[in-house]
Amino acid sequence: MTSWQGAVERTVTGLGYELVDTERSAGGLLRVYIDRVSGDPAGEFITVDDCEKVTRQLQHVLEVENCAYARLEVSSPGLDRPLKKASDYARFAGEQVELTLKLAFQGRKKYSGVLQPRGEGEGDGWRLVFNDGKTDQALDFSLDEVREARLVPVVDFKGKRFAPAKPATGEAAPGQEVDGGRER
Repeated sequence: MTSWQGAVERTVTGLGYELVDTERSAGGLLRVYIDRVSGDPAGEFITVDDCEKVTRQLQHVLEVENCAYARLEVSSPGLDRPLKKASDYARFAGEQVELTLKLAFQGRKKYSGVLQPRGEGEGDGWRLVFNDGKTDQALDFSLDEVREARLVPVVDFKGKRFAPAKPATGEAAPGQEVDGGRER
């Protein structure tokens, strides 16, 4: 780990966030992806205020550490958050993920399914349960075999997904009777 990476990680974790990834381009762009730690009481999503807070602190730290960069971008990892470390896999067990293997298994490298731990501990490896179009299958793998893994984005455009539907006029809600358009 280079000095700028260490400075970024210490700063991000010191502010109470998780460092998901960093990228550095030849043009001097430094990208930092942050996320909330699991169980954060402030919520589960990164806000613009979070990014601004981390950006301001990183600007000071990188200047003191004499780390050169032309432009700094701090953002959330997005809805399709990458899974990089064993702790990411443990945190998102039970979620839908897209997995790309380094080497093909049974003629393919890309799989999509539900991530599950294979045994009691993180060191026991992981399992991806997916449907091949005919039946449910399970792919056991270790982190060393993975080129890339990302969460499958879940987007709810309706907002009030769990609110009970209101009955139309003249219809009874469950457990109610209607008589002449009025509830009894």
